[in-house]
Amino acid sequence: MRDVDSSESAHEVGSVAESASSLAKMLQILRLFSETEPVWSTAAIIEAMETSRSTGYFYIKTLHDAGLLNAVRNGHYTLGPGIIEMDLQLRLTDPLLLASQGVLEDLVDKIGHSAVLLTAFRDSILCIGECRAPNSPANRFSRGQRRPMFQGAGSKVILAHLPHHRLKAIYARQSEEIENAGLGSTWSVFRKTLGEIKKDGFLLTKGEFNPGVYGVAAPILTDQKTALGSVAVAWDELERRDIDVQRATLAVKQAAATISERLTRNQPA
Repeated sequence: MRDVDSSESAHEVGSVAESASSLAKMLQILRLFSETEPVWSTAAIIEAMETSRSTGYFYIKTLHDAGLLNAVRNGHYTLGPGIIEMDLQLRLTDPLLLASQGVLEDLVDKIGHSAVLLTAFRDSILCIGECRAPNSPANRFSRGQRRPMFQGAGSKVILAHLPHHRLKAIYARQSEEIENAGLGSTWSVFRKTLGEIKKDGFLLTKGEFNPGVYGVAAPILTDQKTALGSVAVAWDELERRDIDVQRATLAVKQAAATISERLTRNQPA
C-alpha cells in the first residue's frame, strides 16, 4: 500500500510541476510585447515561445479569455484591457502607493524637481509612482519602467537594505555585474560597500545614468529595517544650480521616513 501511495504522490508532484512550468511559459508571452513591438501575430508568438501550434493556440486563447491579450485584427494581438483593470486595482490598493500619497507632492514643492517611488522587482528596480515638477523633461524615469539593481541612488539604497539571504542569492547570480558596477569584486567587499550605504541612510550619486545629473535617494523600511522601496529625485547640475544638495538630501530622507512610518502604522495587528 505504501508503494502505491508513494507512486501516486510522485505522480501528483510531477503533475503540479508540469502545470507550473506550463503556466510560467504561458505568462512569458506577455513579456514579448514592448513599446517597439506592441503587436504580435499568432505565428510569431508560437515561434518565439518555441512551442507546438496546439499548445501555442491554447496559451493565446487562455490569455485572451482572461483579458490579458486583445485581438486587434485577424491573428494579431496586443496586451489586453484586463491589465489596465489590474493596474487600477494596484493604484487603489497598493500599500506602498497609498502610504506615499501627498508625500511625493510635498517633496517636489520643497526641492522643485520630480520625485519617484521605487521598489525591487526581480533583479531590478521598478518605478511604481511619480510626481512631476513643472517643466520636467518628458524622458524622466516613469511608472512601469525598470532600471538595473546595481546602478543609481534609488536602486542601491534598496539593495543595501535587503535581507542577508536575498543579497547572497543576488550575489551568486550576478557577481560579475556587481563587480562591473563597482560594488565589490568579492562577497565581503560587496557587503562592506552596502554596509556603508546602509549606515548613512541615504545615497547621493552623480552621472550614473547621464553626465552631470545628481541623484539622491533614501530607503523605505519595514519595522525590521529591510527595504520595501525607496524615494529618489534627480537634477542636472547645469540646469538646477539653485539646488542645495544637503537640503534636498534631508527632504528625501524625511519623505522616505514618512512613508515608512505610515506603512508600519497601518500594518494589520
